[in-house]
Amino acid sequence: MPSASTLGVFVTATFLFLLIPGPAVMYIVTRGVTQGRRAGLVSVAGIHAGTLVHVAGAVLGLSAVLATSAAAFTVVKLAGAGYLVYLGVRALVTRVADDAELRLAPRSNRRLFVDGAVVNLLNPKTAVFFLAFVPQFVRPGAGDATTQLLVISTVYVAMGLVTDGGWAVASGWFGARLRHRGDVTRRAQRASGVVYIALGAVTAVTGRHPSA
Repeated sequence: MPSASTLGVFVTATFLFLLIPGPAVMYIVTRGVTQGRRAGLVSVAGIHAGTLVHVAGAVLGLSAVLATSAAAFTVVKLAGAGYLVYLGVRALVTRVADDAELRLAPRSNRRLFVDGAVVNLLNPKTAVFFLAFVPQFVRPGAGDATTQLLVISTVYVAMGLVTDGGWAVASGWFGARLRHRGDVTRRAQRASGVVYIALGAVTAVTGRHPSA
């Protein structure tokens, strides 16, 4: 097991890292503003389901492949960028109903969950994070390295659920005060589409492979 001091340093560093908004946070905020707190929280669950896949990948060595193979890194990065653009285009072309009751009806929880999982699953930066950052807190002589990695990763996921959950609640509260106006709802949906497309574009052109 990692020592208390090691976990303390990790928690502090991870908290600062999680405060920096990225594609996952923007996805959660957009869902929360346009569809409500519940949609934001379901999106949080999906995001961290994707994180769990990265945790498994780090333990099994997938992160090492992404970190050493420029081709694999590029493929996953472009796939994630493409999915963000797809979400943006879908938001721009979907008609917002005039009826308030229909307008407030969220997407199915399953769809929100899957979208969130895919957004984070196709983010190679998360995989590289688990390879480059998390292993620094694995201490030789403190027990099995795999166990230490799992404990530290679990702490990261728990912290992510709390911070991202805060974004979901805040954005849901803010969105609830706007959605009674149809014009604001339509603008929010168009804005979310633009945000997704912009995130996809930025993801596609930034984030060089560590070996570059």
